[in-house]
This record gives sequence, structure tokens and C-alpha cells, in this order.
Amino acid sequence: MRAGKLVWAATVLIIIYITWKAISPLITPIFFGLILAYAAHPIHRRLSPRIGGMKSALLLTVGMLGLGSIVTFEILMISVQVASSFYHSIVDFFRWLMTQPLPPEVLDFLQNFFNQLVPRLSDYISRQAFSLPMYLLQLVVFLFTFYYALAFSREIAEEIRLAIPERNRHLGEEILESLNKTLGALVRAWLILNVVKGVLMTLGFIAFGVSDVYTAIVAGFLTFIFSFVPLFEGWMIWLIAAAYFAREGMYLHAVGISLYGFLLVSPMPDYTIRPMMVAKDTNLDETLVFIGMIGGTWAMGVKGLIIGPIVLNLLLVLLKEWKRVVSKEPSHRHSQAPPKPAPHPVG
Repeated sequence: MRAGKLVWAATVLIIIYITWKAISPLITPIFFGLILAYAAHPIHRRLSPRIGGMKSALLLTVGMLGLGSIVTFEILMISVQVASSFYHSIVDFFRWLMTQPLPPEVLDFLQNFFNQLVPRLSDYISRQAFSLPMYLLQLVVFLFTFYYALAFSREIAEEIRLAIPERNRHLGEEILESLNKTLGALVRAWLILNVVKGVLMTLGFIAFGVSDVYTAIVAGFLTFIFSFVPLFEGWMIWLIAAAYFAREGMYLHAVGISLYGFLLVSPMPDYTIRPMMVAKDTNLDETLVFIGMIGGTWAMGVKGLIIGPIVLNLLLVLLKEWKRVVSKEPSHRHSQAPPKPAPHPVG
């Protein structure tokens, strides 16, 4: 009997391990598919009674596909331009540096370093270019996750409720409520802040004279879109504007748009204003939210920006529950002696 249980446990562990190895490369698109499905669920809930749940999920997925196609195209164009410009700038800088009157030892060191740097840099850029099929695969996984999470949202919610043990139903419901509250606050702060960053970028392009009004509006829209893309964010837009000014010799304008973008667009508001917004909606301390965002991003990448504050909030819920349980336990420090039997009446 014991050997059978061990074999069964080993089989389950092997299946879990193989499953994790199979889906671990796709964790990020699955995660963000679920997060954006949660964000789009209020719209889905309003559309479902009119056109049906499946059609509503399909309509929202098609809209997300259009948005994803625009983002993919823009990322491809900007990545190629940035990578090519960065590569040629590095090569030109080292070539210029080696024409300067430097000691022979320094020139030899720079030449050896240059000979090793250029092949590695070319290989890195090539690998990034060939990673586009993987990005497209992740986009497909993201869209399927987004669609099925919306189409079967009721069934998923019901299965989660049924999975809560009856003995710990109170704690389970409290955890789900905390999760919903924190995730809702993060999504609202994400959306609102990205809209504000897009508007500020448009105003910045107009105020600093980067472009005309139409191009400034496009820059604001791209800032809004890129704020949803991991690692790109809105800083790429103001960085391009600063590079344009620097190339034209307008260094004060380059410094001005850089400070404006850094302080008001990205990344400063992501780690100052966003924690304040989330803390206000979840009744958490701003420092705790900030630590959750920084620590989560450090440990888990971009996913940690959302997971970190959620985990810390759930930890607080568990600590409150533990405190409540401990306070109800009877104290055994002063044990009383057992009462003596009462004497029988005489006669």
C-alpha cells in the first residue's frame, strides 16, 4: 500500500514537472492574457447580454489582435532602426577613439576590445532579429488565452469558488476579495497613468518643438501603446526626440525633453505616482506597494510589477487571519488543578 502511494506521488510529480517545462516559455503571454482579460471583463459583461458571450469575447479578441498587430509592426520598425543606429554609433566611436594620440598600450587594448566587441554585438543583434518568430508565437498564445479567459469567465470563476475547501471558506473568500481589489487597483492605475503619459508626451512634443501637432499626437498615442509593452514603455519616444535634437546640435532641447520625459512620462511616474494610486485604492502603505513593484520586477521580470503588490497584500491577509486564530486560542500557561470531588452527604 505504501509502495503504491509512493509510485503514484512520483508519477504526479513527474507529470507536474513535464507540464511546467512545456508551458514555462509561455508563462509571460499567458499571464498578460489573463491580466488584460480581467481588464476587459467589464466591457465583456456589458456586451454579452446583447450579442452573446462567445461573440463578445471574439469581438474583443479581434480588437486586441488589431492593437497587437500595430504594436508588433511599430516594435519591429523601431527595433531595427535603434539596433542599426546603436551598432554604427559604437563602431564609429571606437574608430574615432583609436585615431586619437593615445599611448600604444592603450591603443592596443582598445583594438583588442573592439575586435571582440563587434562580433558579439553583431551576434546579439542577429539573435534579437531572429527572435521575431518567438514573439509572434507568444502573441498567438496571448490572444488564445485572452479569448478563452473571457469566453469562459463564469465557468472559471465558479471552478475557483468550488476549489475553496469548506473548512477554510472564510479565508479563501477573503483572499479572493483581496486579490480582486489589488488587481483592480493595479489595472486602473495602469490604464489611467498610461493615458496621462500619452497626453503629456503630446504636450511635450508641441512645447519643445519636436514636431507638428499631428506627429505629436501620434507620439502620444505610441507612448500610450508602448506603456503596455514590457521593457519598451514610453521612454523610447522621448529618447528618440532627444537623439534627434542632439544630432541637430540642439543640446539644450535634448536635455530639456529628456528631463521632461524622465520625470513626467517614464520611468519616474511608474515608481512614484503608480504606487500612490494603487495604495489609495487598496488601503495599503505606499512604501509597501513600492517595495512590491521593485522587488517583484527584480525577481520575476515585468510580471513582478503586478505580482509583487498582490503577493504582499495576500501576505497581509494571511497574517491578519493568523493573528485572529492565535487570539482565539485558549492560554495554557496557568493550568488549573483538577477539581476535587465533592464530599458525599452523611446520613
